[in-house]
Amino acid sequence: MSAPDAGLIQLCHGNGGRLMRWLIEEVIVPALANPMLDTQLDAAMLPAFTGLPVITTDGFTVQPLEFPGGDIGSLAVHGTINDLAVAGAEPLYLALNLFIEEGFEISRLGRLMVSLGQAAKLAGVMVVAGDTKVLPRGQCGGLYLATTGVGTRTFTTPLGMNYSRPGDKVLVSGAIGDHGTAVMLAREQFGLSGSLLSDSASVLPLTRALQGLPGVRFMRDPTRGGLATVAHEVCQATGLGITLWQDAIPVSDQVQGVCELLGYDPYYLACEGRVMAIVSATDAPAALERWRGLSAGSGAAIVGEIQSTHSRVVLRTDYGGERILEELEDDPLPRIC
Repeated sequence: MSAPDAGLIQLCHGNGGRLMRWLIEEVIVPALANPMLDTQLDAAMLPAFTGLPVITTDGFTVQPLEFPGGDIGSLAVHGTINDLAVAGAEPLYLALNLFIEEGFEISRLGRLMVSLGQAAKLAGVMVVAGDTKVLPRGQCGGLYLATTGVGTRTFTTPLGMNYSRPGDKVLVSGAIGDHGTAVMLAREQFGLSGSLLSDSASVLPLTRALQGLPGVRFMRDPTRGGLATVAHEVCQATGLGITLWQDAIPVSDQVQGVCELLGYDPYYLACEGRVMAIVSATDAPAALERWRGLSAGSGAAIVGEIQSTHSRVVLRTDYGGERILEELEDDPLPRIC
């Protein structure tokens, strides 16, 4: 089947006809790392699950679509499988929906789909179903993706914010705020540039490493709103407080420098390849040792503690004082994921 003219997405690429079939069969499907993907069916037949099924769904509107350390394709895979991983599940399958703006370059779409397929293959998941829509020019930021992930639960320890107890420790698997800062620098809105890469990656090695530790209470990948926002969610769910220790929280020099220049707070900036975990005081040292034994967790740290003496998120500063980290209200960095 011959390619369309001009190399740009047209409205007819979404009309169900010849050009849509060409787009799916020649550009999208070959990139998705699943040679068994059947475009003739409107639903995927999955084998019987051997464990408790777990499902999640997500949408991705990041701007720019390509940024240092990743792009919307790989980000869609990482973001979806990470939500399954921190729920104690092993990701297996993805469904993918594309919303493409009229005029988008077909070659760029192909490049992003290849990135998505490579990320899926590395994570051991298969794209088994999907849908494609074309929106009129000006109604989409080039490309939006929506994904659904399915996996099976492998953790035998129950996970949830409500299992948190006073004295439990708060851990992070590495430096925070890298993704939010990298995307912000890629936009070049403030005349700044740098070599910082997004931390966008699968967190499966990190979550797998904590299996079998009975003191693991809760895990979350701190995306929109960062570490501070997840901490607020824990406080609201439990009625307990969290004290974070500024001198223990890993923040790269570049992230810290950008935050100081622009007045941002790194504790609210998005991560896309980190895990925040709440672990009992007994098992926290073992969890930290397991993480630090992995390349993905070499920068892990114990950064705080669950408190019963207050019900807020408090930052104990380098100078020995305390500062309340208020709940995020505005969105200083929209379309970050």
